[in-house]
Amino acid sequence: MWRLRLVLALWCLWRIAASYFLQRRLARLFPRSARVLQRWERVHAKNARRLRSACLRLRGVYIKLGQVLSVMGTFLPDCYVLELEQLQDAVPPRPWRIIERALEKSLGRPLHASFARFSRAPIAAASLGQVHEATLHDGRRVAVKVLYPGIRQVMELDLQVLALAVRMARRAVPIGQLERMLEQLREMLARETDLAHEAESIAQMRDATAADADVVVPEVIAELSNGEVLTMTFMEGVKITDVAGLSAHGLDSAAVATKLVQVFFRAIFHDRFFHADPHPGNLFVQRGDKGQVRLVMLDLGSAAALRDNLADGLMAVIAGALRHDEASFMRGIHTMGFVSRSADRELLSRSLHAYFERILSLEIRDFASIARSESDKLDIGLDGAEVRKLMRAIEYPLGWFYLERAMLLLFGVVARLAPELNLIQVGFPYVAKLMQARAVSGASASPGRPPEAPAFAPSAAPSR
Repeated sequence: MWRLRLVLALWCLWRIAASYFLQRRLARLFPRSARVLQRWERVHAKNARRLRSACLRLRGVYIKLGQVLSVMGTFLPDCYVLELEQLQDAVPPRPWRIIERALEKSLGRPLHASFARFSRAPIAAASLGQVHEATLHDGRRVAVKVLYPGIRQVMELDLQVLALAVRMARRAVPIGQLERMLEQLREMLARETDLAHEAESIAQMRDATAADADVVVPEVIAELSNGEVLTMTFMEGVKITDVAGLSAHGLDSAAVATKLVQVFFRAIFHDRFFHADPHPGNLFVQRGDKGQVRLVMLDLGSAAALRDNLADGLMAVIAGALRHDEASFMRGIHTMGFVSRSADRELLSRSLHAYFERILSLEIRDFASIARSESDKLDIGLDGAEVRKLMRAIEYPLGWFYLERAMLLLFGVVARLAPELNLIQVGFPYVAKLMQARAVSGASASPGRPPEAPAFAPSAAPSR
């Protein structure tokens, strides 16, 4: 089986690479040909379909990779994103007989010994496993997540093929530390294929959100959970992007978006432990007893602790953009770790200055929905050689993979719920109060030390 997967993956990779090689040769031979230039779009579209088809056929890591690229592949042509977006909801489940054997082997006993009832039809199927509804002998309703048999071995083989693809892609995408992106994908997959780790993440998220009764996280049933099986209390709710369903329950979509932003910003800047995969299928909404929004968080396998340099740097970047403070913006970029040690400092400084000026000139109501007509204005006028040099000067900070993915997913959900909502205006004042309270609490614990004002407080004066 592994040989067939290897051959299929390499065949798809070769066809895509050969297609682009031919197109580049044509472009060099006929640089002014309109037909050759128009052919680029057809080549992109055909290769995007090839990639989606291969991901569906190979499943496993490739579906996960396609899902990640559909969110984070901003460097890809639009047709790739449109094709790969279909993978978010197109994962076919595995046959019941395979799942039943995997469950009984992992739990060490027949299903009827652990569950009073077990639904054969999955309520969700993903790239690495699927979820079934069940009832315990004490009457509790639970959700049971099970990994696909052999998925870890398949994952290792697939990652070897992807490593080869990365070495080939470096010629086309000259960004520094491309291998680090692959390593962080490997780390994410290792987390998501260890359900014992997910159980720990659920417990940590329950602790982090304990002070907010309107954030709901399932409880793990420890005696029916291990590295391959995770049994949790069943969570009811409306899918967060089901606007009609929300309305039917008397919930305002803008209020739902506001709650989501506040919870996410608290997780990033205050708790520094966040849900790294907040796509719509992992977020439900309930109506509280007072009509308030209650947010349900599911699938916490990729939940991650945020490194301080990323949280502090991002805070400085956003504060700089809000206050028109270029020094804060520049400091944040450096703090986050985007600047390579071998970078051309003069080119980088000039590029960041130009980029900052472009950001200030954009008419953006909401960071979650930037029209292409606006984003096109971010072109800072570098020639091809300078662009390649600049891309080599950019590092891929450790941990950025998780944060970028989470932010892009968050932006997408908010844009569907409340297109006019400004995430920054909603999120930052909320977190500023939390940070101020923490600073005051810290000052109380350390007499004689004045409390620190949050660096991003809206009323703070620009730093000089």
